[in-house]
Amino acid sequence: MIWKHRNACVFDHMSPSLNELVDRIKDEARCWAKAGARGLRVVLPSSWDVH
Repeated sequence: MIWKHRNACVFDHMSPSLNELVDRIKDEARCWAKAGARGLRVVLPSSWDVH
């Protein structure tokens, strides 16, 4: 997600946004959790509700 955000800023002239990047990372984690990925709690902060 960091690489995609960086590319959007460089090639699509998007303004860098830490909040948008974090939201995209959270969305990606939610998708992985819905798909059955286990162990996300080990690497994500407990304040992120992805399950």
